[in-house]
Amino acid sequence: MNTIDNRTAEWLEADGCGGFASGTIDGIRTRRYHALLLNATNPPTGRMVLVNGIEGWLETPSGKVALTSQRYAPDVVSLNGAERIESFTGDPWPQWIFRLPGGQTIEHGILAVHGRALTVLYWRANPRLDGKLMVRPLISGRDYHALHHENPAFNFNAERTGAHVIFRPYSGVPAIVARSNGSYESQPEWYRNFFYYAENERGLDCIEDLASPGVFSFDLTSEAFLVLAAGDADTDEPPASIREDERARRTEFGSRLHRAADAYVVRRAAGKTIVAGYPWFTDWGRDTFISVRGLCMAGGRPKDAREILLEWSDHVSEGMLPNRFPDAGDSPEYNSVDASLWFIVAADELRRHPAVSLSEADRRRLDDACGKILAGYAAGTRFNIHADSDGLLAAGVPGLQLTWMDAKAGDWVVTPRIGKPVEIEALWINALQIGERIDPRWSDLYRKAVAAFQSRFWNERRRCLYDVIDVDHESGKLDDSIRPNQIFAVGGLPTTVIDDARARAIVDVVETHLVTPAGLRSLAPGEPGYHPHYQGEVNDRDGAYHQGTVWPWLMGPFIEAWIRTHGGDADARTIARSRFFAPMIALLDPAGTGHLPEIADGDPPHKPRGCPFQAWSVGEALRIDTLTR
Repeated sequence: MNTIDNRTAEWLEADGCGGFASGTIDGIRTRRYHALLLNATNPPTGRMVLVNGIEGWLETPSGKVALTSQRYAPDVVSLNGAERIESFTGDPWPQWIFRLPGGQTIEHGILAVHGRALTVLYWRANPRLDGKLMVRPLISGRDYHALHHENPAFNFNAERTGAHVIFRPYSGVPAIVARSNGSYESQPEWYRNFFYYAENERGLDCIEDLASPGVFSFDLTSEAFLVLAAGDADTDEPPASIREDERARRTEFGSRLHRAADAYVVRRAAGKTIVAGYPWFTDWGRDTFISVRGLCMAGGRPKDAREILLEWSDHVSEGMLPNRFPDAGDSPEYNSVDASLWFIVAADELRRHPAVSLSEADRRRLDDACGKILAGYAAGTRFNIHADSDGLLAAGVPGLQLTWMDAKAGDWVVTPRIGKPVEIEALWINALQIGERIDPRWSDLYRKAVAAFQSRFWNERRRCLYDVIDVDHESGKLDDSIRPNQIFAVGGLPTTVIDDARARAIVDVVETHLVTPAGLRSLAPGEPGYHPHYQGEVNDRDGAYHQGTVWPWLMGPFIEAWIRTHGGDADARTIARSRFFAPMIALLDPAGTGHLPEIADGDPPHKPRGCPFQAWSVGEALRIDTLTR
């Protein structure tokens, strides 16, 4: 199993608005997304990197002592601050202990403040030091997906108002407000050619220049602090008070998983939503509706689930909910067949949650959204999504990917899955059953779809389910690839679609070919197109994304299916927790400290890949944690 590497393991501090601070444990930025102040200007989107990092050092009677390290092109590490790290903890926020040459230590902490675009940095010497702490902010003021380069337009000037120093790097970019208990001196400098090796590994541009307008200096006879805020965020509260408030808030979480879940639930307009993953995803419909059951309903925050689902319920268009709200504020993207069906499943679970008392108006809003989805799908909507004559849901057009297996590189749709994908049918049948409780008009279609599924999806030769039937809308054309999508016929949804001896056979096939300690492979080894590793440039990675790459979130429906087909009792839950859940939870630190990653390699040692902080991975872990207790 994976071990923690300070050079690659990452920490995250989310602000509850879509902004965040993040970096590696050794403090060397490896991604364009690593920053100390990254602000969502239109929560949770419109993200901008304001302060990328710092250069920090001590000036002592015996000389300069570095507290940071930087990596420059072609791949050279400057300064040895990272080597002085004696220990790191992520609880209750990222904190480091640096060991100095004379044996003294300095504690350094970074925390983002919930509900505010504000990051607090502090340093404490033990014992107090004879010397000064020097801190240079490294600034860009750019879109978080972009990179910054030296240019004459950057504004190095700083406004000083009492304890506040205000930087305005570019017109149209939020101001950076810095407050400290030190002094500030203007010393404008360009720092050139930072090298981000994680971007280089992904085949992306990886060189950046950052501007540093000046230096903050601190007397270390007391705690030093630097508060960084975006725009008009309030910076006047004492850092000690901020820390105590945040510590109290964070101690309310029942476990590390519960604390991790808090990072993904963020503000959108007057309601809430779920960020799919950090550092590069925003809120996606599919991810939100899959994640909300674990992050919020199993995670002890059903009121947040209510706000999230109500916020999304008003966006039904032609029977579909959007799969994504773009960063730039363009029109929502309605390009998913499953997102809307997952909404119906999540809304039903919210209705039945014992800790939620929905008003009649809330119920009407949810029921209305569900009714519009079912009506739109039954009659036919975008992308040839429609109820076919056998009652099953057909979907797909050439050149577009509609299911969760949605990788596309240019014009290449890696797994188009046009026709009747197995998990879409399981979702459709569950949605129809939920719908008939709201309106009996869906009863006949529900029963018709169940009968068609049970008669048409069983693959006797492989003793499991076909992945897609009526491929490319050709009646009888079958895709018998062994993929994890079939597990949703047995687990992960309220109603099983296969509940006889075939259910156990399905689970056995999935366990034999797809289960790993990190999650489920997206394709069985030995199948045509299997990729053992997710790495390389964009096309290489997209080609592997759903062709063998492991997905931790799929362990949730698998464990539920395994328990159901192994007696469904306490013994089955105990065995499943030990055999499947515990190994996956060992991934809580190697990629993103306290979180679970998006994906991992299909072959051992199943190295974590993709987003190090992924909502549905954490959400399904919370759901199964509750289920197996």
